[in-house]
Amino acid sequence: MSLLDHLALHSSDLAIDLGTANTVVYVKDQGVVLAEPSVVAIETINGAMRVLAVGEDAKLMMGKTPDHIKTVRPLRNGVISDIDVAEQMIKHFIKKAQGRRGKPLFGPEIVICVPSGSTRVERRAIRDAASNAGARKVWLIDESMAAAIGANLPVTDPLGSMVVDIGGGTTEVGVISLGGMNMSMSARVGGDNMDEAIALHVRRHHNLLIGETTAERVKKTLGRAGPMDKGQPVQALIKGRDTTRGVPREISILQSEIADALAESVGQILELVRSALEKIAPEIAADIIESGICLTGGGALLAGIDVALAEETGLPVRVADNPLSCVAIGAGRTLEDRSYQGVLQPI
Repeated sequence: MSLLDHLALHSSDLAIDLGTANTVVYVKDQGVVLAEPSVVAIETINGAMRVLAVGEDAKLMMGKTPDHIKTVRPLRNGVISDIDVAEQMIKHFIKKAQGRRGKPLFGPEIVICVPSGSTRVERRAIRDAASNAGARKVWLIDESMAAAIGANLPVTDPLGSMVVDIGGGTTEVGVISLGGMNMSMSARVGGDNMDEAIALHVRRHHNLLIGETTAERVKKTLGRAGPMDKGQPVQALIKGRDTTRGVPREISILQSEIADALAESVGQILELVRSALEKIAPEIAADIIESGICLTGGGALLAGIDVALAEETGLPVRVADNPLSCVAIGAGRTLEDRSYQGVLQPI
């Protein structure tokens, strides 16, 4: 047995969907073992900084911390904005994922998903963060390709497949055929933009200031793309701080209001898909008429997004099974199935 084979045998190789909103970790031959928010809580005492919490524990602290503690999201628009904090986060998630089977003898080989529109500098930052966190070797894979593999699209066949991955910071559109990217486009619009739009709408129209966590919860409960269904109006209670009186207040908000607030973000996603369709080759277009569009990512769970996209393009649209984990599952399969090795990018 070669040294490389020995290393592989005694390590716990991982695939990581390092998302702006959430990080999903897939362990080779085990599947998805971890899915937590991409948030780190940092404590500063006498000028010294230390990581206090990561993931779910850190997210619970958002908007509630004292002066000496701050919560940080080390990724913005799908790429690393704070490499030191990102390194600590990756290291924590690697350790937590490997803890299920004990500490390996050697550092893991890691596949990390990156937006197609990320620059070489941004990709190197991701590589460096993973290497410093203990990775033996780092591979990168385009999010669109990983999403397509995770959604069981025929990426290695001579057929065109289109996937739209709506994440927290970016939306990726990819057209895949014969194991390669036929065309890819990316826009920095996603779930975070939707949260910001909801918070802005509530502040402008109700004089109520709400935090990121509340805006995200409203999006999940009332968020909708496109016109409302007929019937009784849907509404929910939300709490925040009155901007005029400066006191806590609770209001009732209609689903139709949230749909209006999300209209611009949804429109940008539809425009991105339409622009991508205008650039594909005729033979690929013929395949997509039959196979349609597959939606992945957390944004795929927004009510009515599939219907809105189908109406916009005239194509069949389906939401992938387990859309939140599709990208990590696809990246993980490249570690297990050598037929996918060609889609990985060394850097």
